[in-house]
Amino acid sequence: MCHQKTVLMGLAVSLVAIATAAGQQQARQTTFDRLDRNKDGKLTPQEVPSKQIFARIDTNKDGVITREEDRAYFAGRNANRPPLRLPDSVRMVADLAYADNDNPRQSLDLVLPRSVSATTRRPLVVFIHGGGWRNGNKQSGRSLVARYVASGKYVGATIGYRLSDEATWPAQIHDCKAAIRWLRANAGQYGIDPDRIGVMGTSAGGHLVAMLGVSAGIKELEGKIGGYPDQSSSVRCVVDMFGPTELLTMDDYPGKLVHNSPNSPESRLVGGALQENKAISRNASPVTHVSRNDAPILIVHGSKDPVVPFNQSERFFELLQKARVQADLIKMTDGGHGGFQNRELEERIDAFLARHLLGEKRIFSTEPIRVVPRRR
Repeated sequence: MCHQKTVLMGLAVSLVAIATAAGQQQARQTTFDRLDRNKDGKLTPQEVPSKQIFARIDTNKDGVITREEDRAYFAGRNANRPPLRLPDSVRMVADLAYADNDNPRQSLDLVLPRSVSATTRRPLVVFIHGGGWRNGNKQSGRSLVARYVASGKYVGATIGYRLSDEATWPAQIHDCKAAIRWLRANAGQYGIDPDRIGVMGTSAGGHLVAMLGVSAGIKELEGKIGGYPDQSSSVRCVVDMFGPTELLTMDDYPGKLVHNSPNSPESRLVGGALQENKAISRNASPVTHVSRNDAPILIVHGSKDPVVPFNQSERFFELLQKARVQADLIKMTDGGHGGFQNRELEERIDAFLARHLLGEKRIFSTEPIRVVPRRR
């Protein structure tokens, strides 16, 4: 999947997984304290599930992580991260908890105009990150939504969710829906029009926004997370960029991953090998839930995607059209798994959002766009 990055908050995620499994989630503890199950002030390899992360933090290689090593490691990582440069016209409110707990994954960032008027309500563009449901973070969407906010027409948000090493399906869609409900409930405070919420995502994030678009009102996918069960989790429109849509057929077409493997991102998402868990794999597939009342969806996918076969989007588009849902598919000819960096594509996505969130009568082409290979 896209954005195969080392997750800076890896230990925090591992912490919540362990605490939840043990039924010992306690508010306001540090990551170190939660992982330190025997409370001896040190972390052993048995207390840190990721051997790779353990090796990085154990700088003196004595087989344990001290509190000082933990602090020094994460302080260094944060110090080396380049600061995000937002346009002067926007500001960010980070790490807003939407699930009534302190899990850093169950939080969102808002990108707002520098001044928010009590009387002005703008449409909201929400980004959901990719990473195979096991990597990535909400920070990756800040710059993208900031571009929309800087136009003066939108408010932006980027959502975090529990990854598959912490919780399996349907935890991810429960989190995303809880975040949408939180945004709708708090719309007045942040100048958001609760009736005009659009979502966009890449790869695994594309899968999740597609699920948001097709699963409104499906009780088992709503979940009971957060304090606003009375709010709707529906969205006005969806931009699905190369997201998986039919998990059980991903190996029907050649690619660089064996999706039916028990260690594939999709199998980890559903909690076991796809073909041995067909019911949950179908439940986690957007194609399963397509119906006439789904939100308008724009699909973008590279024709030579080696990770998520292009046929996933073709099949999804077919079913949406059959159900008479407003749907468009833009084929990125010769494109791989994202990384298109194409101005024409940006303009088409802008037109799609303007049509459905701003009410503008924007026309855009759905003709294929040829991707020019990058020069090395």
